Amino acid sequence: MTEKLGIVPFWKGYDRKVVIRTAKLAEDLGYHSIWVPEAWSYEQFQLLAEIAVHTKHLKLATGIANVFSRSPGLLAMSAATLDEISEGRVILGLGTSGKNVVENFHGVPYKKPLTRLRETIQIMRALWRGERLSPELSSQAELRHFKLEMTPARPDIPIYVASLQQKAITEIGRIADGWVPTFWPYKHFRDGLQWIVEGAREAGRDPKDIELAPFLGVVPVEDLDFARSMMKPMVSFYIGGMGTYYHDMFCRFGFKENADLVRDLYASGDRKKAAAAVGDDLVDAIAICGRPERCREKLIEWRSQGMGLALVNLPPGAPYEMLEGSLKAIAPTG
Repeated sequence: MTEKLGIVPFWKGYDRKVVIRTAKLAEDLGYHSIWVPEAWSYEQFQLLAEIAVHTKHLKLATGIANVFSRSPGLLAMSAATLDEISEGRVILGLGTSGKNVVENFHGVPYKKPLTRLRETIQIMRALWRGERLSPELSSQAELRHFKLEMTPARPDIPIYVASLQQKAITEIGRIADGWVPTFWPYKHFRDGLQWIVEGAREAGRDPKDIELAPFLGVVPVEDLDFARSMMKPMVSFYIGGMGTYYHDMFCRFGFKENADLVRDLYASGDRKKAAAAVGDDLVDAIAICGRPERCREKLIEWRSQGMGLALVNLPPGAPYEMLEGSLKAIAPTG
């Protein structure tokens, strides 16, 4: 089985030049893609364009672009422009983000997120095909008959969607090319994949054409306890600092007591205790830690649960030497 691995720098606390250097190394080692995130730090399309001119084969993905801070037309132009610069290497990762970021940072009303996502994809694909917009494409805007005054390198740029809720995941089966769950317990991948199957069949699509590409932490170091400890601050941040989405997901999958404790400690302002309170069993459900040999074995186990492309989160704030060691330790072998 071909090993497909992508890399994901954390969305804050990284050195832009180190990310570019890491992307070049990842390409040399045979990694599939780099997924540049965006929250309220670096803007992702400009950084991906810079990576594009320093690489030749590595696929370039937004990980994840939200559908509120840019209009569907701007997203279509940005993706098409980057795809031309990179000679057809773009994957457009999309999501709805959350109310806090969309309204309090971007100043945009967070309304009907799934409708916004669905209609954004419809509009972009119409523009990439060279079609003119029509009012029927959107219930949220009065579109007129514009079209792109450039010819995209590809009319079918792949679209992967990050979702955690059943309704949105089912919609992926209807409209997208891949599902990007973040820190979803791997033994429950089949739950989400079944929802995708339902949506795909309703739309007359083959579910096998939709790839599971989860974000996961991989820390390939000999000391298992230390490796887990490197993941725990990020997990506590997702539980306590990213709204209710991840807390609710972990509760659904059997980690309610631990998720409640971490959330409450994080809310109290004690971030160190919140991180320390993340259970080893929770880390092992959503990340791969320990000796490089163990990490490679666990990646095989994750693939047996339906994973196609593993998106490996790089350690936040790590120096290049640590990133280099991590990437070499689990580099693709086929």
